[in-house]
Amino acid sequence: MYRFFENLVNPYADRSVGTPPRDIIAFIGSEMQPFRRIIPFILFMSFAVAIMETWLISYSGKVIDYINVTDKSEVWNLYGVELFLVALFILFARPVAHYFNGMMQHQALSGSLRDQVRWRAHTHLLGQSRGFFHDDFAGRLANRVMQVGPAVEDNVFTFFDAVWFVSIYFLSALYIMSGISGVLAIPMVLWLIAFIAYIIFMGRKISLASEEMSQTRSMVTARVVDAYTNIESVKLFSGASREQGFALDAAQADLAKFRVFLRLWTRIRFELNILTGILIVGVIGLALYNWTLDAISLGEISIVAALVMRLSAMTGWIMWVSTMLFENAGKIHESMESLAQPQSVTDVDAAPVLTVNSGEIRFRHVRHHYGRDQGGLNGLDLTIAAGEKVGLVGRSGAGKTTMVNLLLRFMDPEKGQIEIDGQDIATVQQESLRGAIGMVTQEPGLMHRSVRDNILLGRPDADDAMIASAVSRADAADFIPDLEDPNGRRGYEAFVGERGVKLSGGQRQRVALARVVLKDAPILVLDEATSALDSESEAAIQEALSGVMKGKTVIAIAHRLSTIARMDRIVVLDDGQIAEIGTHKELLAKGGLYAGFWARQSGEMLGLEEG
Repeated sequence: MYRFFENLVNPYADRSVGTPPRDIIAFIGSEMQPFRRIIPFILFMSFAVAIMETWLISYSGKVIDYINVTDKSEVWNLYGVELFLVALFILFARPVAHYFNGMMQHQALSGSLRDQVRWRAHTHLLGQSRGFFHDDFAGRLANRVMQVGPAVEDNVFTFFDAVWFVSIYFLSALYIMSGISGVLAIPMVLWLIAFIAYIIFMGRKISLASEEMSQTRSMVTARVVDAYTNIESVKLFSGASREQGFALDAAQADLAKFRVFLRLWTRIRFELNILTGILIVGVIGLALYNWTLDAISLGEISIVAALVMRLSAMTGWIMWVSTMLFENAGKIHESMESLAQPQSVTDVDAAPVLTVNSGEIRFRHVRHHYGRDQGGLNGLDLTIAAGEKVGLVGRSGAGKTTMVNLLLRFMDPEKGQIEIDGQDIATVQQESLRGAIGMVTQEPGLMHRSVRDNILLGRPDADDAMIASAVSRADAADFIPDLEDPNGRRGYEAFVGERGVKLSGGQRQRVALARVVLKDAPILVLDEATSALDSESEAAIQEALSGVMKGKTVIAIAHRLSTIARMDRIVVLDDGQIAEIGTHKELLAKGGLYAGFWARQSGEMLGLEEG
């Protein structure tokens, strides 16, 4: 039974929903689309339960009148069957109604909605450009993804479980009271107007306080995660005290905002007691007055008193869920700052898969200055033939890394185009483009997963024989069997730690190279693949790379010029343009920039930063 309701909506079914709306109501509406078929049933069950509860209170007053006006010996004769049927209803029908109401709200709705919101948010963020993540804290983004799901789920659940239920309950109570005496409806309506106005007034304050509190909480998370992620730097520079202070500033700001929120809630409890007191005195007092005039019966007074006291008891809960609505609205609004950002690099409609037959790369009049007047590329024209090995050299900011990032379509050029085998990379599917390019970087991005999982990033469907071959070609077969993590997992199943911290630099680079070998892409990009290694490790990696490069089109960025001296051509970039191009011997004979780099370097690194 539970599983049936839990499976009414698959929270992971729709992955391509586009950029979430920034408006909160529109955002929640878009998230409710998969649930549109079950919403009428949720509304009906909540409606039925509310009507049932008010009817029971009304019937209890009727029973009091039976007792009040009927001789004791006649009560069971006159009303026994009726009371027996009502008892059966209370014992069986009422629990079943509440059970299915809970099934619809908890299993069918809440059980899927929270994870659906998180899944969609995470999926959308994964499609953002690399620059998007460089401009924000990973901890803050993660916090916003994790908090928006429960916030949406709480608000939707609260609407059905509280707002809709209480609305039906109040209207039912108003209907019953109007049937007893039309005068009793007047204080009820006046009180309702005042109560709703109060909720809206305080709700706005709660929403603002919640949004500010959510922002400070995200900043605390961001700073804490940043310290943990860079714990080695913290330790190396004796920065524990500074990091404590850095996090403390954010924690104190968060505490200040939280105290504002708590002050509002204390004020609400005080003012709410005043409002409920007015309700009790106004309605029950008026009912008693009408009883003294013989306008209503004792049973009807008990109905009015029970309805009002139940409503009074519910007001605290109503106010709490109302503040939760506004508090969650603040969290959603804060999360939308990141989640509602459109993706800057997208596939065109019906984009085809990139087809690589030979691997020719062509840069046509490519300009990219990151929205500034300098840096990046300035009208680059370059053709790299299929199977050609090209080295990229240049000073800091010359445009080397920009060129590679544009080729991988981490961003789009401001002008010009890039082609692979005659296909404009802006018109093909990004996944297929990056699937055709293998890349080895100076700092391999290993995930805190097993060695096997990290290698399988290159080709998820690879079997053990293919993995073993790739590991052997990457010169990693000797150390992997001896690996063991703190949980006792060994060899390929050992976890490498966040960013691969459990491995040495040479081991990380070999694992990264193994996944590139396994990927076997026709185009290979090497971005300072060996510059951070010791001489022995570098020699081993270089030897492995020489085998991997065979038959592929290769682009290699190098500050250590000895690593690219044997390339087919070397391109020297300066100020975003090609300053020199030729073989190692040709460029040395030319006596230009490259010859100067070579003369000064003498086999050492240039000390250049990424361009």
